[in-house]
Amino acid sequence: MSASHRIKAAAEALGFVACGIAPLDPSRHAEALDTWLARGYGGTMRYLHRQAARRKDPGRIVPEARCVVVVLENYLPRTRAGPGVKIARYARGRDYHDVTLARLGELAETLRKEGAAVARPWVDAGPVPERELAQRAGLGWIGKNTMLIRPGTGSWFFIGSIFTDLDLAADPPFSLDRCGSCTRCLEACPTQAFVEPRVLDATRCISYLTIEQKGPIPEELVPRLDGWAFGCDICNEVCPWNERFAEPTGVAAFEPDQGGEPDTGDPGYFDRMTEDEFKDRFGHTPLERPGLAGMRRNWAAAHAAR
Repeated sequence: MSASHRIKAAAEALGFVACGIAPLDPSRHAEALDTWLARGYGGTMRYLHRQAARRKDPGRIVPEARCVVVVLENYLPRTRAGPGVKIARYARGRDYHDVTLARLGELAETLRKEGAAVARPWVDAGPVPERELAQRAGLGWIGKNTMLIRPGTGSWFFIGSIFTDLDLAADPPFSLDRCGSCTRCLEACPTQAFVEPRVLDATRCISYLTIEQKGPIPEELVPRLDGWAFGCDICNEVCPWNERFAEPTGVAAFEPDQGGEPDTGDPGYFDRMTEDEFKDRFGHTPLERPGLAGMRRNWAAAHAAR
């Protein structure tokens, strides 16, 4: 068994739903990224401008690396959310950055046992063009909703990567577009955030508005929030690949904490909460990112839009 096969077997044993290996060639989407940023579709996410050079040339992210090991981490909870305003499924459990990074750390140890001097893991952070690298690694295609979609799995997953100096054979890239003529994701977006297939104006995206944006949500978009108070799952929910193939996660940390979820039917839930109470209850979850002030804003807007 080759080192690549042993690494993939270790990833499977850790519970990752897929694993592939990609080269660190310059991006084929460099011009598209420049155009996207120039049009202001990134909104206030100025870090994307700072990271652009490395996103366009991932070989610069970890200069010693020779390839990247890419994994998919299923986060779909088994339990359904209750009535009230809505929270994206990935945010109902513990913070995926911590959970998946810890599991990637275990996989990185496998790489070191294979002789790697460099095994640098990333999860939805830094300048890593995760979806493109995953497509290069043969794990799926980038759908019209800009999500990576994997045949037989869907798109309810995080993408993790480990940049390594091991000389591993790259997998064949996924070259097919299996969205076909389907446009369900584009049509379902309540804020019409998709400028065209695979081009998202983040400034109109509910996830951006409730997580990344600082300050008030634009008044004209509040009625279109469709009850979402943190993130949005609509373009995943309507995807036929998820409807047909998605299965719940086996990672317990992505299930909601018992008694830890907010009362989604209570409009004043966060208004009555102190900073210390918020940190104690939600500091280990994705809801920590907008903070208490952000969740108060989101909660009020989502309840108003119901």
